[in-house]
Amino acid sequence: MPFSSANLTALVQGNNFTLWHYRTTDTRSTVTAAGYFAQVAANLRTGDLMVLQAADAVAMLPIRTGPALGTGVTLDGAVGPLNTVRAVAHGFRFGQVAAAVVRTIALAPFAAGIVAGTSIPVSATVTGSISAVAFSLRNGNGVLLPPVQTIAVAAGTAATSFNAPAVGTGYRIRVEDVADPAVAVVSRSFNVGPDLQLMLQESDGKLLSESGSPLKQ
Repeated sequence: MPFSSANLTALVQGNNFTLWHYRTTDTRSTVTAAGYFAQVAANLRTGDLMVLQAADAVAMLPIRTGPALGTGVTLDGAVGPLNTVRAVAHGFRFGQVAAAVVRTIALAPFAAGIVAGTSIPVSATVTGSISAVAFSLRNGNGVLLPPVQTIAVAAGTAATSFNAPAVGTGYRIRVEDVADPAVAVVSRSFNVGPDLQLMLQESDGKLLSESGSPLKQ
């Protein structure tokens, strides 16, 4: 009789391996002939095994490229009822070793009253694997006021200073990790006012002495 797909059963499947069982009234030589399993060639993979219950023998046969059946081992030449007990136990174990890495930047407080024409000293305390930070000054609209200052972290701290910008409100200092800008901190807003000690103030102008120094009262 020709090949019957209804008589082909997968007993065990796992880890890219299948143990097949095929029952037929054909002889072993007929089943092992080339092209017999052509209908299911896509399912039979090299390295699988087949328990063959043929008309003249019961055998365990390896599946080779083609697919074709190898010589295998004859289990019984006098065929009788075949009972196959299958049992399979699958187990797996996995583990992950990981440690949380904390990276933080804390901006130190600085003077609340900034006077135009002076400097703004700023510093930050750094925790974690941060090798350098970038300090930047931004106006009330969030626009960057160059330059951005990149400072190496030493002993967990980094410090620099900015020239005070023009008189205005809403200025902020931002500090961020150079390698990961998502790790950042922004200061509270601050104002920059005029120097009230100058004798003359007009549109932020200054009355200077002959030496060029601002005259103060």
